[in-house]
Amino acid sequence: MKIISTLFAVCFCIPVFCQINVGGTINDKANEKTGEAIDAVWNAHGKKNEKNKEKETPVATQNPAPATSESNSAATSTSQTTPAAIKTYQNYDFVPGSDLVFADQFTEDMDGEFPAHWDLQSGQGVVNKLNDRPSFFLTDGNYVRVFPRVTPNTYLSNAWTIETDFFAGEGDYGLQFFFMNGESEVMKIKTNTSEVECDFPTANAEGEAFLIGTLTPDAHENYINQWHHIAIAYKDKQMKIYMDQNRVLVVPNCHCAPTSLQIGGLASTDNPLKFTNVRIANGGNQNMLNKLNTDGRIITYGISFDVNKADIKPESMGTLNEIAKLMKENPAVKFEIGGHCDSDGDAASNLKLSQARADAVKAQLVSMGIDAGRLTTKGYGETKPIAPNTSFEGKAKNRRVEFVKQ
Repeated sequence: MKIISTLFAVCFCIPVFCQINVGGTINDKANEKTGEAIDAVWNAHGKKNEKNKEKETPVATQNPAPATSESNSAATSTSQTTPAAIKTYQNYDFVPGSDLVFADQFTEDMDGEFPAHWDLQSGQGVVNKLNDRPSFFLTDGNYVRVFPRVTPNTYLSNAWTIETDFFAGEGDYGLQFFFMNGESEVMKIKTNTSEVECDFPTANAEGEAFLIGTLTPDAHENYINQWHHIAIAYKDKQMKIYMDQNRVLVVPNCHCAPTSLQIGGLASTDNPLKFTNVRIANGGNQNMLNKLNTDGRIITYGISFDVNKADIKPESMGTLNEIAKLMKENPAVKFEIGGHCDSDGDAASNLKLSQARADAVKAQLVSMGIDAGRLTTKGYGETKPIAPNTSFEGKAKNRRVEFVKQ
């Protein structure tokens, strides 16, 4: 994928922030080299001014009525809600952090209610179903901003990953990610129909820099009325941003160290912002072989499935590619693939589901050239928790896939 980056600094005393928008085409070969250089560094160890848009946007009505699942389904009856085929992710290299901080698919929340594990800074929002998929609808705000309830509130380390699925409805403004350090906003990322923009402070914090990464033509044409997966990986002030299967932007130096996250943007009842499947984890780009040699197992949250199904989501391919690479480079390695669930639901059903998921992972690895004889599977259901099933956070950590050395 080709990447174009535009960088400038404004040396006035103005509020400092960082923003990213998604869309367009990337043609700058120099930035391909930058991306390769960043990859090498990572592997080695280890504005657009929005004032005009604000003026064009009518202020949303106060206390909007929550959108109904029936009306949303009708409005998007022709939309595609299934992710892209796994084969389009065959070169995907995003691997989420190994230390899960927060995960929410809004399955525990009631339609029309504010989600239990989130808080509100401004605007309004409710949980609703979009084609039977529980999602967070941000319905009012210029800007609306919500954030996960995580304790302590400085939960991002010097290496972290963030993922979410968002629905790009026609006429919607892009979903934005506001990164904070304490009370100060230090970076902002925005998804759009054609580009990803990143505004961030300069080294002396007296101005701001601006980078743009564009979507490929195919991605741009298929953007509207689709679900998209955005993934962000940060390590030591370096950042990579992915839209679906494509890496759209590399930021060599963000000049900032975020410690928490907010999500939002410009929204109204007619054009709510919609997202789900949020995952935040510390760590990133872990050395799986070292982990295997020290612990005898690899615990991963990077292989995900549709709710109550054994269908592997395509964004799991980053982790699966790493596992396949490890096994090809170390032909003596054999694994038991263990599927694990939380304690929600019937124990027998959880056991069956975890076995089906472990089998699905094996089948995918075999399709990638791994000898089936080197892989066994075992569904453990809820029988081997690694965290208490009495808390929201504990349940999220128990939903995992393990590769145990045999």
